Amino acid sequence: MIYAAILAGGKGTRMGNVDKPKQFLMIGDRPILVHTVEKFLLHEEFSRIIVVTPEEWTNYTLDILERYIGFDERIIVTNGGSDRNESIMAAVKWIEENEGLGDQDIIVTHDAVRPFLTHRIISENIASSLENEAVDTVIAAIDTIVTSKDGKTVSGIPVRNEMYQGQTPQSFNIKKLKTHYESLGPQERSILTDACKIFLLKGSSVALVEGEMFNIKVTTPYDLRVANSILKEHINR
Repeated sequence: MIYAAILAGGKGTRMGNVDKPKQFLMIGDRPILVHTVEKFLLHEEFSRIIVVTPEEWTNYTLDILERYIGFDERIIVTNGGSDRNESIMAAVKWIEENEGLGDQDIIVTHDAVRPFLTHRIISENIASSLENEAVDTVIAAIDTIVTSKDGKTVSGIPVRNEMYQGQTPQSFNIKKLKTHYESLGPQERSILTDACKIFLLKGSSVALVEGEMFNIKVTTPYDLRVANSILKEHINR
């Protein structure tokens, strides 16, 4: 079985003075979350599309999905965890309790606030995760990457053609994800930056899928303006 998990647990603290989390802000005439969910609904391969949201926003999430999309039995709304990886595991828990877990089941996880992913990116994530334990969507770094341990001086400058910028989706064999995550100690969990690192910590490889420059994450007011410009460009094509 193939599942999607739309991670809509962010509170939008970098968006400034807004009255709701960023995933509910409007791009064009619809909320960001709706744009994102619609991309996944175009893929018949998904048995369930699980929207993971803060408990206090569950009813609001259900309301906007019904208002803009209507009823679709594949869409499930469930409560998230304390961080990104706990929210992914909340989706896994829902699958395990309601559908059971098979050895070949996969989950395609995606930021709710990346509404411009393409049909190709989703399809390639599905295909690659059926062959690999873990898949990350990335784009090649254009600028030179500089590292700094103290935030004041340069610690290193990695070779640019080995550097990539991570996006989402990130896709996984569900049983492997669950096993690896549950085996992590407190120290390992404290250094996690995203779910793919779970596999790297356990010595598993992570395959790459090519993303797109416009597959942006809407985090700041500037991002919101850019997102509206991208939407207008797509509409006018």
